[in-house]
Amino acid sequence: MAVTVEIATAATDDLVETVARILPQLSRSSPPPTAAELAEIIDSPASEVLVARVDGKIVGTLTLVIFRIPTGMRAWIEDVVVDEAARGHGVGEALNRFALDVAKQRGCKTVDLTSRPSREAANRMYQRIGFQARETNVYRYDLEG
Repeated sequence: MAVTVEIATAATDDLVETVARILPQLSRSSPPPTAAELAEIIDSPASEVLVARVDGKIVGTLTLVIFRIPTGMRAWIEDVVVDEAARGHGVGEALNRFALDVAKQRGCKTVDLTSRPSREAANRMYQRIGFQARETNVYRYDLEG
């Protein structure tokens, strides 16, 4: 299974439909973005939407957020989702390695991500790639609730 990864340049019907279909495999609590919302993410200078394809079909996505803070350029990987039917074939790894390359090209010092402990295969993959667990607390303040 040959995986290709590219940076999305437009919220095509194919991308919008695929994200709407596969995002619930990652999070059932968040509705998929509309075409306009997805276009806003793609058009933002602070984010890159990566798309993984197998035989021309989109099978996974990853959002790379890049930002400058006083200590330097940083990146954050968010919303990595690979269609269940394509898991175990290197799609997630291809997306992450591409994201790391983009972050390096953009001058980032570090790339962070979080992953639920229950996502055992994903956590093994992140460690295999070279991500290291940090001794830190991650806090969230819910502005909607």
